[in-house]
Amino acid sequence: MSMKVGNQPFFEGVDEAIHNSFMVNAVSSAQDGLRDKKLRATVGDETLGDWENWRNAGEEIRSFTLNHLDYYLKQLSDNFSARGGHVYFAQTAEEARDYIKKVVRDKKAKNIVKAKSMVTEEISLNEALEEEGCNVLETDLAEFILQVDKDRPSHIVVPSVHKNRQQVRDSFKKLGYTGSDDPKELAGFARKTLRSQFLKADVGITGCNFAVADTGSICLVTNEGNANMVTTFPETQITVMGMERLVPSWKELDILVTLLCRSSVGQRLTTYVTDITPGGQLDTVDSPKDFHLVIVDAGRSNALGTEFQPALHCIRCAACLNVCPVYRHIGGHAYGSIYPGPIGAVLSPILGGYKEYGKLPYASSLCAACTEACPVKIPLHQLLIKHRRKYVEGGGNPPVGEKIAMKGFGIGASSPFMFKVGMKTAPILLKPLVDNGAIEKGPGPMRPWTHGRDLPAPSSENFRAWFKKHKEVESENKTKETSEWQ
Repeated sequence: MSMKVGNQPFFEGVDEAIHNSFMVNAVSSAQDGLRDKKLRATVGDETLGDWENWRNAGEEIRSFTLNHLDYYLKQLSDNFSARGGHVYFAQTAEEARDYIKKVVRDKKAKNIVKAKSMVTEEISLNEALEEEGCNVLETDLAEFILQVDKDRPSHIVVPSVHKNRQQVRDSFKKLGYTGSDDPKELAGFARKTLRSQFLKADVGITGCNFAVADTGSICLVTNEGNANMVTTFPETQITVMGMERLVPSWKELDILVTLLCRSSVGQRLTTYVTDITPGGQLDTVDSPKDFHLVIVDAGRSNALGTEFQPALHCIRCAACLNVCPVYRHIGGHAYGSIYPGPIGAVLSPILGGYKEYGKLPYASSLCAACTEACPVKIPLHQLLIKHRRKYVEGGGNPPVGEKIAMKGFGIGASSPFMFKVGMKTAPILLKPLVDNGAIEKGPGPMRPWTHGRDLPAPSSENFRAWFKKHKEVESENKTKETSEWQ
């Protein structure tokens, strides 16, 4: 596996998803709940002050950090190394996997526990370690459920949102569970199962919400406490982070953690905000003795210095997913990427290319709700339009029929004569497809559009002709009224 989810073409995945009534209802319910909590914790919390000022600060911090990324990455690396940690810069997913496998091999590790990491999903780390003969265990409850079911995440913050408790109960039966579908009972079973694994783990692997450059620290924002177990029991700790996930200092971290907690789950602060720094804990019994930081590029450099750089400002709060009308109807798996929703539709083509993810920018109504919801003000709907432009200009590989149609439209629309001819002939050419004043099943490139809605039949009278006639009638009526008064 990789950042790709499933093997279906995009539109086939969408067709399947919109007919999955359970998933649609579950996603809708989760969206409503998370959005309401966010509103109460942001614009509805008078103790916070002006939420827009917080958003402005978040945008400035992310923009400043990305504009000086080389400086702060070096500072992070120097400080992490100076405290006894090991830093590895991985340009590709393969390089990251190879380094981590070497560490695991050198340690002769067999039992590995993980927590809080989308980027390890992105680089297919679990599969690579299992090929090394390791037992890899996800310890976030939602990720644990997905691992038992050999399923993939469908949401950035609540990855198993597409499952109900009956399905979770059935999944746990594979592990010997005999209880009911009561959430407390299910969570208790997972807790008991996971706890014994923490105690015998050789290596702990986590992601990273933010790295603090001026101290070389790693920050994890969680609610379950499992990440603390992953970073406490094993003697070897490996943290994997995307190269953009850092802040200059603790001062900026404070602001971004506030934005993240309130935007993702509507909490003023999550239950645990864990900060780990190499060294300093070497004489303690509850901290890693060997700490590795793997900083992953894996396509992120494609956005640096381009119009898509703001996509790297993302703090993975998923606020954009929770307001997106498209995500609401198709869920996460239909996107075919571990990064779904509006940010996924922007980020996936950057990381994985237009050939694989070029259709995703079209999974948007361009209503701009995502841009309004983003706590660091990423102009998501504008980036989606820019992706579409690059896709049709040759960045992607659109179908031949679509290329010919767009080329023909471009030629016709740029010539007044051709445009007039087109306006006059379109009603005649499309007449066989018209039924009750609309086209319900269009051919070629029109098919996906008419699959979801009816295309109004082109009128035999264009707007200019109608307007001219309308003004003439209006003028005649005024003249008539004037004559009557005289």
